[in-house]
Amino acid sequence: MRVNIRLFARLRDIAGAGELARQVPDGATVRTVWDTLTSEFPDLQDYEVSISTAVNAEYSRMDAPVGDGDEVAFLPPVSGG
Repeated sequence: MRVNIRLFARLRDIAGAGELARQVPDGATVRTVWDTLTSEFPDLQDYEVSISTAVNAEYSRMDAPVGDGDEVAFLPPVSGG
């Protein structure tokens, strides 16, 4: 199945794009999508412990299921003041 991936800030810089589309197997989770990305862009692994994730604009966990056509977003921590 096909998922649309959105990356923000430094994650976008590493991947070279803010939006990507990838094929993942049936029964995939957010973790599956993340693992697909980190195999393609190994530098993303540095952010695994601090990212937030969302499926279809709803915050989710790495074990959340994804479906065909879903949007999966990965957001690094932000700082401000």
